[in-house]
Amino acid sequence: MQPIVVLVTGEPIAAVERQRGSFSALFRGVPGTPPVEWRDVDVRSADPPPLAQVGAALITGSPASVMERAPWMLRAEAWLRGAVAAKVPVLGVCFGHQLLGSALGGRVERNPRGRELGTVELRLHETDEVVRARGATLSVNMSHGDAVTRLPEGARSLASTALTEHAAVRFGPRVWGLQFHPEFDAAVVRAYVEARREAMQAEGLDAEAAWASARDCPEGAAILVNFLGLASAG
Repeated sequence: MQPIVVLVTGEPIAAVERQRGSFSALFRGVPGTPPVEWRDVDVRSADPPPLAQVGAALITGSPASVMERAPWMLRAEAWLRGAVAAKVPVLGVCFGHQLLGSALGGRVERNPRGRELGTVELRLHETDEVVRARGATLSVNMSHGDAVTRLPEGARSLASTALTEHAAVRFGPRVWGLQFHPEFDAAVVRAYVEARREAMQAEGLDAEAAWASARDCPEGAAILVNFLGLASAG
């Protein structure tokens, strides 16, 4: 199998990066991750590899906003459209989810329901081979201010939260986006709450409650493992 190419679009907050490494390192550290070859490509400064050299693609989170329309974002979107057309398995996480939505013709805006940070309940509207759980709801870890507010043509919304209508999306036969972070555990979420505490309080959010309720979310993490299993199976 060709490698899993991680399209790096940003770094975690400084406290998490010091202690746990990059977003790619967090992906690789998820329990149950199959033994696959990983290749990191920072798309802010380099082009992704030719599609023939890609077994699957993962797109990381980022402190940037898709609405900035930076040149590197436009280049990455063009590559993603090619990957989708070539039926390469793709999974976008947080910013990566939004980048996919934008690349394929949807709309990304500031989340009209506000910032979402902490462990939240995800409600499944339908399930598939990647996005599934034991019941109709599961816990996931979130940290985002933007959101996909209009889906591209042909995309299906699989799950929502109280603040995010399209929290998990199947953009195509082998293409998924997750607004949540399957690679975040309780410790990472608490670090994000600490880093965003003042902003949360200014927005009327209860940072202390978000910190206290943060927890590991194995069913959310399993969605990443499901994708990698599908990708490695060819």
